[in-house]
Amino acid sequence: MDKNSVDLQEVMRIAKSPAGQQLIAMLKEKDPTALQQAAKQASHGNYAQAMDRLKDILSSPEGQRLLKDLGR
Repeated sequence: MDKNSVDLQEVMRIAKSPAGQQLIAMLKEKDPTALQQAAKQASHGNYAQAMDRLKDILSSPEGQRLLKDLGR
């Protein structure tokens, strides 16, 4: 698997985790359009563009805390 491919099982595991659920809720609350656009871009394999669309939200202190929780 190359670095640009996504392991769907891993994504689902993260999405179902408590930190993942909090992150999704935060993204929906802060900018639901960005989340929808990022999901659409990711579904077409444009992962860098998807992450770029969410970077402002994810770089916030709350976003950083949740990302750190996901890394554990």
